[in-house]
Amino acid sequence: MNEVTKSLIQGFGQNCFIFAMTLLMAIPLGLVITFGSMSKFKPLKWLTKTFVWIIRGTPLMLQIMVVLYAPGLLFDMPMQSRMTAVLIAFVINYAAYFSEIYRGGIESIPRGQYEAGQVLGMTKPQVFFKVVLFQVIKRITPPMSNEVITLVKDTSLARIVGVAEILMCAERFTKKGLIAPLFSTSIYFLAFNGILTLLFGFIEKKLNYYKS
Repeated sequence: MNEVTKSLIQGFGQNCFIFAMTLLMAIPLGLVITFGSMSKFKPLKWLTKTFVWIIRGTPLMLQIMVVLYAPGLLFDMPMQSRMTAVLIAFVINYAAYFSEIYRGGIESIPRGQYEAGQVLGMTKPQVFFKVVLFQVIKRITPPMSNEVITLVKDTSLARIVGVAEILMCAERFTKKGLIAPLFSTSIYFLAFNGILTLLFGFIEKKLNYYKS
């Protein structure tokens, strides 16, 4: 294994780590945010909606920089790890986007299904988990797949704060006069996104039972 390939693989490992950790934490956090935005308690609802509006309305690149530099500049508590700053920014950003997808999926289910479940003697949690949940999953799978694929590409933004992901590694060789490593990065991203596309396609077929 030559130096270029080894460096690109190590760099892509960073991208994969950011991707995996973001999904692991953003998916459940997004659900928490959804419950906040759908709450009947007005202050919590509007606070949550304002938070989501700010996160969705500002660039992820800016959010990464704010998370990295704001603690040190405002509270004299500098962020010790650049990777930690990247993960915090990514998790918050994607949790906000996921929360809106969840909300749309939940609100798209006809109210009659909740009422029918309750008529049959089911509690609200039973109706949600036994009747509604899988229909929601079916409806949110396409937009979730788009966000997950976007996340793969967004991991390259980690380079702006010095995290040595694959594009940063490729750029080092480009500065030495080698252009091939820069184009080689596309192979890694295309392969990863190709696998995700096939995976989500398989999931959608499995969920066809829950067609409206």
